[in-house]
Amino acid sequence: MISRYITNDGKLTEIKEYEQGMWINLVAPTNDEANKIAFKYGIDIVDLRAALDSYESSRVDVTEDYTLILFDIPSVEIRHSQEAYTTIPLGVIWTKEAIITVCSVETPVVRYFIDSHIRDFTTKKQVRFTYQLLYRANMLYQTYLRVIDKKRIEMEEKIGGTTEDSDIIILYELESNLVYFDTSLRANRMVLDKLKRYSGIKKYPDDQELLDDAVIENLQAIEMTQIYRDIIKGTRELMSAVIDNRLNNIMKYLASITIVMSIPTIISGLYGMNVKSEGMPLAATTCGFGVICSVTAVICVIVAIILKKRKMM
Repeated sequence: MISRYITNDGKLTEIKEYEQGMWINLVAPTNDEANKIAFKYGIDIVDLRAALDSYESSRVDVTEDYTLILFDIPSVEIRHSQEAYTTIPLGVIWTKEAIITVCSVETPVVRYFIDSHIRDFTTKKQVRFTYQLLYRANMLYQTYLRVIDKKRIEMEEKIGGTTEDSDIIILYELESNLVYFDTSLRANRMVLDKLKRYSGIKKYPDDQELLDDAVIENLQAIEMTQIYRDIIKGTRELMSAVIDNRLNNIMKYLASITIVMSIPTIISGLYGMNVKSEGMPLAATTCGFGVICSVTAVICVIVAIILKKRKMM
């Protein structure tokens, strides 16, 4: 899908024709759409479609006709019937006539600009627009990181209650989300560093301040990711230990019951032996059966009390 926008008097307007200083937003473009834009602005089709490959690495490529800036942004997806987070590339291409953004899905990072939530936004200032995209991406990373930590807290509150094996799997999924974030944020840091060193960009004070803010937010997102990874890892290990401890308690309880139940089995087995009755105590007594049952019950109770005191039941 191709969308074209331009700002006039501080207002973003969607247009139908191609104009100087406009913003072209490509969302999952078809081959025909990609070839059309690539031919019109002299862009290598491989560079234009780079953002559509989820395995593309973040980078900055400079040519005579255009500049490609590729960085990762956070995205929501469904894994194992649950909402999870991952990262996808977002491509920004500077040309002399327009700025072009390319992404495989419609993302909140770009949508934030379309909905006019950014102050001092203009499609004619390509460098500032790119810095604003980077800044917004880092802020979205932090938002999703807080959501992940909130989910972790909810799982942590269940420890000691109805904790199940599926809860450990959910924590593992959260931890894997943070791995994606950490890898992408570090790659984005390299892009930010290259933009700071790139001598071909006119360094206006306002733009430089915005780039510095994007760098700070990127570092903060990296630090948050590391902290949350460590916390989730500890929570997952604690939850696993709690489940193992519950299993041990159940096995200990069952073992204690087995010990108690073995007492009447042993006694009844001895009295069931094929020997003469004269050799068996209380065999000739009328109330012998009741006495033996009572003694057996008393022994079972005594053993149960001993096991209870030793916290085995």
